[in-house]
Amino acid sequence: MKIVLITSGQPSLNPRLIKEADALTNAGHQVTVIYQYWNEWGTAFDKELLKEKKWGAYQVGGSPMQQRLIYWFSRLRYKLANLAIDLIGFKGVLPEMSIGRCTQMFVKKAKSIKADLYIGHNLAALPAVVKVAKFHRSKCGFDAEDLHRFETNIESEIKLKAYIENKYFDKVDYLTTSSPQIAKKYTELFPTLIFHQILNVFPKTKVTSQASNNRSIKLFWFSQTIGLSRGVQDVIKSLKIIEELAIEFHILGYLNERCKRSLDELVLSLNFTNPPCIKFYQPITASKIPDFASQFDIGMATEPGFSINNHLALSNKLFTYLQAGLAIVATETIAQRKFICEHSYVGVSYEIGNVQQLANILLNYVQNSTLLERHRAGSRSLFETTLNWNREALKFLSIVDNVLNQKI
Repeated sequence: MKIVLITSGQPSLNPRLIKEADALTNAGHQVTVIYQYWNEWGTAFDKELLKEKKWGAYQVGGSPMQQRLIYWFSRLRYKLANLAIDLIGFKGVLPEMSIGRCTQMFVKKAKSIKADLYIGHNLAALPAVVKVAKFHRSKCGFDAEDLHRFETNIESEIKLKAYIENKYFDKVDYLTTSSPQIAKKYTELFPTLIFHQILNVFPKTKVTSQASNNRSIKLFWFSQTIGLSRGVQDVIKSLKIIEELAIEFHILGYLNERCKRSLDELVLSLNFTNPPCIKFYQPITASKIPDFASQFDIGMATEPGFSINNHLALSNKLFTYLQAGLAIVATETIAQRKFICEHSYVGVSYEIGNVQQLANILLNYVQNSTLLERHRAGSRSLFETTLNWNREALKFLSIVDNVLNQKI
């Protein structure tokens, strides 16, 4: 069967899409990915990634380096559409033009590839897969990796995303989500629809967890972009409370000058007598993160619950820490608190923003190396036995097979 996946991001910035494309290809399907430009370092990673993949990929909408005229025109059109919605509301095709820079270009490109199934990733791809599937009399699905309408607290964005979900969700042949809590919330919003759960877990690998061996405890945090609303500051503040201890904080991701300056100023303002070792690393490809992470001891899942979606999501980083065999320290968002309660042998959770409680947790790990190693072993065991893509991919492929076997 021919299957097209569409995303408003880039392949290297969307591990979930890569896993689906690989699983479908390994199952014997002919797979094509259609995507748009997001940033330069992601583009560099795409070139490396796509060389080793058996599925094909097309970028639409240009970039600042290639097809620049198309890129800047699409950005202008996107901004004008959003301004028009503010003035006249959800008229005609304005919502579809406002939900993403390249939605219309996705439609045009996907129409040129007749497939049996079109799968959308990210909300800007949802209208495209529905329209193209109708055009080719094919099937379509959508992966609601996030609770999209509540990714933000901005009212205008919530209304636009809700409009797109309300218009198109019941027109797809299947829907998947990335956590039990997101599935539950979507089911409350759309009680007649079924939302299948496909967790953000990763394929089994040969990552070997490294023991502490009485060296300093090493904390690890990563994201595609290092921001000021992801709990990093709370970790730094907790290190001030226990600054006499040998604890390092390692941070991986794209870091702009404004964010770096703000974090530096925070460290200075805390007046450390013994400044902690805080190291920053440039982004690396997603496939290399587990090996990189395995040199550390504790994975910091410091989601601050800044939106409903942030409270309900189970992030890539949480499952990466399992894959790398790290103990997990997680903020008590709704989803993460439940996860730690169900798997207390992999780590500990703490109240969002409670830096004293976080400091106490880190102190306990320093003083109790046996607990640290038990939680590290628990993480790796949970990954190997249960929470891995080898198992989750079977659920995903079963959903796809059921859809493809249905008559239109």
